[in-house]
Amino acid sequence: MDSSPEKPCLNPMRCMEIRGGNRAVEESFQTPGLDAWLYSLPFENSVRGGDLHYVSVCGGGVITRLVVADVSGHGEQVAEFSDALRSMMWKNINTKSQTRLVEALNRQFGETAQLLRFATAVVATYLATKRTLTICNAGHPRPLWHQAATGRWGLLDKEFAGAGNLPLGLDDDSPYNQFTVTLGAGDVLLFYTDALTEAMDASGRLLGEDGLLEIARGLDLSDPHRIAPALLAAIGRHRSGRPADDDVTLLTVYHNARGPRRMSLAAKLDVYAKLLGLRSPRAPR
Repeated sequence: MDSSPEKPCLNPMRCMEIRGGNRAVEESFQTPGLDAWLYSLPFENSVRGGDLHYVSVCGGGVITRLVVADVSGHGEQVAEFSDALRSMMWKNINTKSQTRLVEALNRQFGETAQLLRFATAVVATYLATKRTLTICNAGHPRPLWHQAATGRWGLLDKEFAGAGNLPLGLDDDSPYNQFTVTLGAGDVLLFYTDALTEAMDASGRLLGEDGLLEIARGLDLSDPHRIAPALLAAIGRHRSGRPADDDVTLLTVYHNARGPRRMSLAAKLDVYAKLLGLRSPRAPR
């Protein structure tokens, strides 16, 4: 008898569906081409925290947009700012240009925060028909990328000349650049907040980016469902079992490379109704 844990059901997201929030969550879902596992826990088990996650599907099910953000501070003390940023994401999430989306978030968050807080964010847009992922990083920890073809882990990053890509809320006129990579079948992406890299051991040593990469290189990738729990468990051991000192968010994405499904007539009518304003996309939690 097979005693291995039962694999979680990946709930498929529909076109024009949005998920997101700043509360504790542990769930799995699927968009065209991607299997995803999300874990988020506010500091000291607060109801709300400073970390934000956002996932949407649009463009006839062809486009998936992923956002992980982190407001400076943690827990309930910054929840009003993360709530405001969540509302801004909800209003701007279907902005076609990714850099314009980040620029709009930067301006609007700056108006709200008034330099009392800033936020880092990484915004990614996956195009299922081309298997490409476009990244715009606003001062956020760099995602990790495992390329199945080479078997190597690395950082999903690109250096840009000149100033720019600052955290949100610091400079209304900050420019934002983006870059695009092509994903291969079986690739794995890890989006996270700095609670992972700033995890401290008993001597006060931070795990850091190199430490996180070292843990990732030791993960068993044969079952994508177990990647996130194994990574979080290893970071917990680094902290000697002590709770995290900040809000924790980890979004693990497995590239299954399957294209968008053919939409039923009912699904198409539902999308058209939303586009025409006859129905509203489901608001995130």
